[in-house]
Amino acid sequence: MSVYQEEVDVRTGGEGDILDITDLVEDVVRKSGIRDGVVHVFAIGSTAAISTMEYEPGLKRDLPEALERIAPKNAEYKHHLRWGDYNGHSHVRATILGPSLSVPVRDGRLILGTWQQIILIELDVRARSRRIMVTVMGE
Repeated sequence: MSVYQEEVDVRTGGEGDILDITDLVEDVVRKSGIRDGVVHVFAIGSTAAISTMEYEPGLKRDLPEALERIAPKNAEYKHHLRWGDYNGHSHVRATILGPSLSVPVRDGRLILGTWQQIILIELDVRARSRRIMVTVMGE
């Protein structure tokens, strides 16, 4: 089995920004030369998440609104009391969504549904430079 790893950087626009990173991941898979296996995508940091969705304007609005209902920004978070950075909701949301995703690779291509893209979700209260570790494993 071969393993290829690459770190990619993206810039987010702040809280609620959802970036389609499918092309970035596909580029890493292509560079890896691995034809069949799996790619693992990991957001380095505790206030971002990796997932999949149909990347379209309606869902890009729906997801942040749903997260607001689940972990409201203005609720009391003990994290605020400890650090004073008022991003406790960001950490809770990131924990719920998770920092990583694994996608099968076959014939050098990602196995995704027709309307399924890989996304990075910025959950922190400000714009950030994000590092994403992409690991491709297989033959």
